[in-house]
Amino acid sequence: MEVTVKTAQQLRLTAEEFELIKEKLGRTPNFNELCAFSGMWSEHCSYKNSIKWLKTLPREGGKMLVAAGEENAGLMDMGDGFGVVFKIESHNHPSAIEPFQGAATGVGGIHRDIFTMGARPIAALNSLRFGKLQENKTQHLLGGVVHGIGHYGNCFGVPTVGGEIYFEQCYHTNPLVNAMSVGIVKAGGTVSATAEGKGNPVMFVGSATGKDGIGGASFASADITAESAEELPAVQVGDPFQEKKLLEACLEVITTGAVVGMQDMGAAGIICSTAEMSAKGGVGMRIDLDKVPTRQANMKTWELLLSESQERMLMVVEKGKEALVEAIFEKWDLPCSVIGEVTDDGLLNFYMEGELEASIPAEVLVLGGGAPQYDRAYETPVYFEKIKAFDPATVPQPADYKAVAAQLVTIPNIASKRWVYVQYDSMVGAGNTSTNAPSDAAVVLAKPSDKALAVTTDCNSRYVYADPYKGAMIAVAEAARNIVCSGAEPLGVTNCLNFGNPYDPQVYYQFVHAIKGMGDACRRFNTPVTGGNVSFYNQNPDGPVYPTPTIGMVGLLDSYQDRMTLGFREAGDLIYLIGKATSDINSSEYLNKILGVEFSPAPYFELGEEVAVQATVLQLIRTKQLVSAHDVSEGGLFITLLESGFVNGLGFDIKTASDIRKDADLFGEGQSRVVVSIKSSQKSEFEAGLKGSDFRLLGTVTSGELILDGASWGSVEDWKKQYDTAIEKLLAGHESEHALSAL
Repeated sequence: MEVTVKTAQQLRLTAEEFELIKEKLGRTPNFNELCAFSGMWSEHCSYKNSIKWLKTLPREGGKMLVAAGEENAGLMDMGDGFGVVFKIESHNHPSAIEPFQGAATGVGGIHRDIFTMGARPIAALNSLRFGKLQENKTQHLLGGVVHGIGHYGNCFGVPTVGGEIYFEQCYHTNPLVNAMSVGIVKAGGTVSATAEGKGNPVMFVGSATGKDGIGGASFASADITAESAEELPAVQVGDPFQEKKLLEACLEVITTGAVVGMQDMGAAGIICSTAEMSAKGGVGMRIDLDKVPTRQANMKTWELLLSESQERMLMVVEKGKEALVEAIFEKWDLPCSVIGEVTDDGLLNFYMEGELEASIPAEVLVLGGGAPQYDRAYETPVYFEKIKAFDPATVPQPADYKAVAAQLVTIPNIASKRWVYVQYDSMVGAGNTSTNAPSDAAVVLAKPSDKALAVTTDCNSRYVYADPYKGAMIAVAEAARNIVCSGAEPLGVTNCLNFGNPYDPQVYYQFVHAIKGMGDACRRFNTPVTGGNVSFYNQNPDGPVYPTPTIGMVGLLDSYQDRMTLGFREAGDLIYLIGKATSDINSSEYLNKILGVEFSPAPYFELGEEVAVQATVLQLIRTKQLVSAHDVSEGGLFITLLESGFVNGLGFDIKTASDIRKDADLFGEGQSRVVVSIKSSQKSEFEAGLKGSDFRLLGTVTSGELILDGASWGSVEDWKKQYDTAIEKLLAGHESEHALSAL
């Protein structure tokens, strides 16, 4: 067929990019070659609209063992001969169209990024965003996504230990499904995604290839529209049991020393793994596509190149050791075949039945090589004027604080998410998980080492919407605060940058300033960005989602015994607030959901104060002065106190501040604050150690009653019942075919 600019545009390439391809090749590409470029030059694979700004993030330093972007996932030193491998990625568009498989294959794909480096996954986390929970569409998407995450993770055998879930109208059409995986590897046990050694065989291992997932990378690089459902074949289908076998086979074959390099076939499938491995090693490959194991007959060249069928790896093996590798995969009952060999000419030559079907220099396909890099224009969002116009002085104080608090605990962003996480097995696997004692970050045993890891995902996207720079800093700060409040020292960050269409100058403003804020915060916390994912085009005809730069963070504890939990322990213990309380109600759940104010600035935040508070809290934990620690976040101080009381059925008797707004003191979300409890016998020593810091004695832990400013607010059991049953009550009267009956 004749390939024209119209052909390129149908494959989501621009006219300018088509001309650039012809320039790079010195000729007009054939259809197979153009399909390869459509996948590799998609936003999802090339980062063409984001790489300029991603390069400004701190990508080296700390305890990093490989620079960001060099491998499939980040690798950081844990000491004692072990490393932690971790990464977060999105599967937003597939989940919007087919929520179960979209979410399931997102989980499978991120785990493959971990074990393709030679690490064994030990923990999974997620960050989820949906529209209003009362709506049928949200219930359908949420039910499918949660079922997909639970099914894949539980069957694969890696526990889901943490995450977050938010409900905002902007995610109605375009939900966000971000999945994170964390693994452990022994020093010297890593494998690079690099091809080298002329004549070394290139092997295909794992599940046979089908037509599912074809064009998935370019599908993820366009807005969601009413017609997107017609692209359902772009959604992959996962098999967690097959992936479990693939995991064990890959880790076993690595121990033989036969593996030169390995990469999973994720976005853009075979063309991506062959191109990236070859470009990284400065080599080429000859691939016989007719030797690729398939589960559908008569697949065309372009289909084989772009299929994103799951549970597959591309492996370069030392010549002469093919039989050794084949024997291991045969033992695990997995397809394995030699499909080509490494060459030294830098070309990817793809053959079918001996006929050359495509010939492309590997370098021109990949990020940092021939793929285009754009510098998009940006401008201040128009809605900022509405934010500047907000005057908190016009917001009256509540007449009944207890009634407001009762409303607050039932808001879906705050109320118990137990109806979601009961579907996730948090203890499955090889015994690496914790006892599930509640803490701000999930704490997992880092076997076979003697250490433990604290892991979290965080981002309040309303803060980022209000102020992209400050909001992104807060996302990093809250992740670090959660790590610290769990007793760990933050190590590093992986990010999942979810934004609207980058060609919209106001969306691109959000992206640029969020990157700047993230970079400044990561430098201050010494938590380099080890890698991650950019997901643009989270946009529908009604507009973009909130800018959502999700932060995945890992922290290190030298011993599991050093962990800190968030629950109050005994009546009579003293409760303190560490950090500055302010008259700030900006962008709080209270202001937005109860008072209905959509536009207000980001909450109070000063990076220097945050760093100081975290250093103080970590020192207090290490010197065994604290009984509990829990950071103040969504819902403010009152919700923090409630959550600390819920753990052991304890209440609190506190006095609010006299020098700030009472609603801000109880429900405001000003940052850099932590609620801690101590034994009353340590009061003098504790307060002496905090001289020069902002802190306040709030009151005492009670046996079950809530007392605020001398007035009884009832029992903690009654509040917990409201908290636990809020979603059930919310959905009453909203039953439909998509109701969350399964949840």
